[in-house]
Amino acid sequence: MLFNSIEFIFIFLPVSFFIYFFLNKKRLTLASKAWLITASLFFYGYWNIVYLPLILGSVFFNFFIAKLMESNASHLNLSKKSILQIGLIFNVALLAYFKYADFFISNTNIVFGSELRMLNLALPLAISFFTLQQIAFLVDTYEGLAKEKKFLDYAVFVTFFPQLIAGPIVHHKEMMPQFNNIKNKVLNIKNIVLGIFIFSIGLFKKVVIADTFSQWATAGFDSASSLNFIESWITSISYTFQLYFDFSGYTDMAIGAALIFNIRLPINFNSPLKSTGIIEFWQRWHITLSNFITAYIYTPIVRSFKVLTFNKAMIGTFITFLIAGLWHGASWMFVMFGALHGMALVVNNYWNTYRFRLNKVLAWLITFNFVNIAFVFFRAKEWDDAMKVLSGMFNITAIILPNWLESKLYFLKGYGVSFGEWAPVTGAGSFTIIWILFGFFLVLMFKNSIEHLNNLNIRLKYILTVFCLSFSLYYILSGAYSEFIYFAF
Repeated sequence: MLFNSIEFIFIFLPVSFFIYFFLNKKRLTLASKAWLITASLFFYGYWNIVYLPLILGSVFFNFFIAKLMESNASHLNLSKKSILQIGLIFNVALLAYFKYADFFISNTNIVFGSELRMLNLALPLAISFFTLQQIAFLVDTYEGLAKEKKFLDYAVFVTFFPQLIAGPIVHHKEMMPQFNNIKNKVLNIKNIVLGIFIFSIGLFKKVVIADTFSQWATAGFDSASSLNFIESWITSISYTFQLYFDFSGYTDMAIGAALIFNIRLPINFNSPLKSTGIIEFWQRWHITLSNFITAYIYTPIVRSFKVLTFNKAMIGTFITFLIAGLWHGASWMFVMFGALHGMALVVNNYWNTYRFRLNKVLAWLITFNFVNIAFVFFRAKEWDDAMKVLSGMFNITAIILPNWLESKLYFLKGYGVSFGEWAPVTGAGSFTIIWILFGFFLVLMFKNSIEHLNNLNIRLKYILTVFCLSFSLYYILSGAYSEFIYFAF
């Protein structure tokens, strides 16, 4: 079930909402939590009921491990640290089996010339996200930062459907006080209005903007055998905007859906494409993932050094982003994506250390183009796909401009520029250029959704809600909607 589907918007969400608050109104608190868990599991199982036992087993196991740590399990002759290690090994092994087993087998076959049979495992929906969330919970429990006595509360924390599939990645300490707050069990008209507002913004981002850019990105990456200069840039920028509006749209919808239940999810995007450096970019892009890898991957790595120096911290940064890249998917393309960002973060940190400064426009231009180039590897299925796009982006001898510009820019022929059908492979035209300019205008000139949520005039919120919902529903009813990109991770 998709957030951008008719059945979610008009059936699942309202039914879940009304029954939840009806049970709370009758002071059936346990029943309301049980209902929310049931609804969330139905939401998850709607995709493929086969994997429902997987998430249930993961929830039961991790809750059991947390309780063992709290009791110290002295009767089992296990230390608290040993219990934590068992829990971490289980979670990492579960993720590795479903996500990386075939990747490991295929590379083993290549390196050693073996013929090990592939498992051909389908990736269970949301396994990356609910696994990270539970790893964080176990570590927080070990460090005394989280404690959960009731299984229903823990199950709500893990399975709450707005953030279950693709985040934001949340912590027990920021969620459970909200679920247990008596004020949040009562209908709040303000939160309902604000929730619908931010949900509609996210829906518009996904259905109208991201899915429009996807047609040019898909044509360039998947259909074309070769790309000229302009086609390559249209392809890469289209994918950058598709990914941005797709994932930020999902996050907005998750925040909006949660808010109507009086639950505030953490911000996950803060206008990242305005960034003037890669450090700033990762402070703005997928914020909850950045916080997770900093706390649970980078920090343990740098703590492993007996004497921490700046150079060693940079090694930790690079390794962390290699892992972060691989977390996104079982592909060398994701490893390359992580390596590029790891190297860029190292360079950015050294740059800041020596207090170099760039003009803000130039700094933004360098940052955006780096992000755009790195996303080519994020999108490409194989190395050849990435090289096809990148080689075209830097092939200035393959510039073809529209015929109607020939009379005005004829002198460019002397520099190898041609005039003719300038982007036939991607199906791009003047309409495409307008959309790309529109994309830049939105990401650079507009405030992010959460700023609008908190500050925008109520009348404008109503107008934007109606506008976004109307256009989005038109697109949906036309059959023009798709899965979210991060569902694949």
